[in-house]
Amino acid sequence: MNNMDMFRKQNQSEFSDAFFKEAEGLRLLEKTLSDANVSSLKIPEVYSVNSAELSLQKIQCKQADQTQMVSLGESLASMHKIQFDRYGFKHDNCIGLSLQPNVLSDQWGAFFVEYRLAYQVSKVQNRSIRSQFEQVLTDHRTKLELFLTQQCEHPSLLHGDLWSGNVLFDSEAVWLIDPAVYFGDREADLAMTEMFGGFTPEFYRSYDSVYPRSTSYSQKAIIYNLYHYLNHYNLFGDSYLLPCQQGFDCIKNL
Repeated sequence: MNNMDMFRKQNQSEFSDAFFKEAEGLRLLEKTLSDANVSSLKIPEVYSVNSAELSLQKIQCKQADQTQMVSLGESLASMHKIQFDRYGFKHDNCIGLSLQPNVLSDQWGAFFVEYRLAYQVSKVQNRSIRSQFEQVLTDHRTKLELFLTQQCEHPSLLHGDLWSGNVLFDSEAVWLIDPAVYFGDREADLAMTEMFGGFTPEFYRSYDSVYPRSTSYSQKAIIYNLYHYLNHYNLFGDSYLLPCQQGFDCIKNL
């Protein structure tokens, strides 16, 4: 293998198995895309993996064109249509530098509240802020869990960290990288695409043409992105506090 065709990642996290979990997630995405008969959305080949380094197929990146954004939307929707049996995942993995705890569950709302929101709240270092967030979850947990469960059609495979930096484009295809996979409400993936921009109106229109978003999407998107804002707050500090507070306000107003 020519080194020019290989991309090497160094493990910056505290988790020695992070790259093994990432490689597993890439393989699962590849299989599910194949099961969905999707050929234009691709996963880079894993050449080697160990605790310190992950070697991947190198993508010669270019800026996305409108046709590729349409293809991305259609392909992601097709992948999300594949139905799985349970929510969550069989073991913990990572999202970026953070642990992402998992179990397999029959209840989407209960899983998301406990293993996404409550877990991240437990990591908040400021005691006063942590207490405020914990109180909102305690006071509104039953209603929140029921809302999320009722508004989820089935478990889909989620990329789990679907911001624009984890979607690459070359002259032939669209590529997904750096997953944090688990099974959940497909609209959690869609919600994250809105956090930092980079996805065009054509992407959302083409997604909806294959698998329309639900009427409750706008509410759910705020709640699903609360997980990522909490994670960013715990990693990077106060610049992410306001969107966290807005997410908890949405929960209080359900």
